[in-house]
Amino acid sequence: MTRRADLPGSEGESRGRRAGGVSAPVPRRRTHPLLSAWAWAVFAFLYLPILVLIVFSFNNSRFGATWEGFTLRWYGVLAARSDVREALGHTLTVALSSTLVSTVLGTLVGLGLWRYSFRFRTGLTFLLVLPIVIPDVVMGVSLLMFYALVRGGLELTGWTFDNGFWTVMLAHVTFQISYVALTVRSRLAGYGPELEEAARDLGANGVQSFLRVILPLALPGVLAGALLAFTLSLDDFVVTYFTSGSGFRTLPVLIYTSVRRGVTPDINALSTLLVLFTVVAILIGNALLRPRGGRA
Repeated sequence: MTRRADLPGSEGESRGRRAGGVSAPVPRRRTHPLLSAWAWAVFAFLYLPILVLIVFSFNNSRFGATWEGFTLRWYGVLAARSDVREALGHTLTVALSSTLVSTVLGTLVGLGLWRYSFRFRTGLTFLLVLPIVIPDVVMGVSLLMFYALVRGGLELTGWTFDNGFWTVMLAHVTFQISYVALTVRSRLAGYGPELEEAARDLGANGVQSFLRVILPLALPGVLAGALLAFTLSLDDFVVTYFTSGSGFRTLPVLIYTSVRRGVTPDINALSTLLVLFTVVAILIGNALLRPRGGRA
């Protein structure tokens, strides 16, 4: 009978090789060809439409899907359009301001969920997940009705407001807080309260232990959550469409109103820039969340 320790690749053999100073090669698992083909088919289904969009943003043809040569002029046309510049300004203003507010509030919520144990913590976590999974159209309609209700109440006191920057910014904050809070909480999930206790044993007070121990550990999660919130605000269409009113347009809303008259190469160029910016933001966020030194 062959003992388990004598089997190739067993734990006993690994210990023996480590004891002899020879590192054992780690066997690589081979995937089935059909599984690989299925994976490539899924990736093609996901990314081929985006690739077609990017390619046709360099098409010299004004209309149709016929390739008539490479050109960069649609990016120049894009830069010359005043409505695009105005929508870009609205998009960046909303994204930056809502990200700032949601990062501060989301970080406080994430730290509270990590630091404290209280009776309704599970229920609060569920409420944080809800804006992530709820359909955007439901959220947009609910915010539209809420703003109408608030406007009706203010009109009784002589005050009123129109949908625009503030309504869009507050609407974005409502779903950005969840992403920031959950990212910060997941970043600190591997650490316990003994960190604060060790800092206090070394003479730090509550503020010092937070600023010099907790906040540096949470900072990658805070930055990653902020980048994620910024990207979501940049790309959001449904919630923005319901809460922006008629005189305030962001880039996604502008793209939607433009493609109703037909997809033109300058809109392809605008969409390509949005895709590029989103990919860069996601890569930066992943780099910030990457474990360092074996700790997550």
